[in-house]
Amino acid sequence: MDYPVTPAVRLLRERKVEFEPHLYTYEERGGTRHSAASLGVDEHAIIKTLVMETEARKPLVVLMHGDREVSTKNLARSIGVKSVQPCDPQTAQKHTGYLVGGTSPLGTRARLPVYAERTIFELPKIYINGGKRGFLVSIKPQDLRAMLTVEEVEAAIEKS
Repeated sequence: MDYPVTPAVRLLRERKVEFEPHLYTYEERGGTRHSAASLGVDEHAIIKTLVMETEARKPLVVLMHGDREVSTKNLARSIGVKSVQPCDPQTAQKHTGYLVGGTSPLGTRARLPVYAERTIFELPKIYINGGKRGFLVSIKPQDLRAMLTVEEVEAAIEKS
């Protein structure tokens, strides 16, 4: 299968992490529901990479199940800051080097703190963005933890 060689893919290869590439037709605002349906997998196993910032404008990455949302209040409390809010697309791209919709937590331009919903590590396999719109890679969540310094949080809430 021909797939893009992004900074995320280069990092996976460099660390000798076993991964499987998955390409699908990207849909503007399709989100994880679209990618899950396209690949025929449970949306809970699709992990969103969200770029947020604290009230002090410090960027961070949050990894969350596709079928959940982040409670910014719970997240802020658990990481010890006043508030957390999503970055605008340009700021997110500046920090990660990736386009929104194609943001991977792997191979980001700047080294950002990564916070992951604790239950992600209970899954046998996760699908995360491979660094391009319409491109996910499946890996074992333990491999993700081995490649990134991840702090586990409990900030998931049901999608409204």
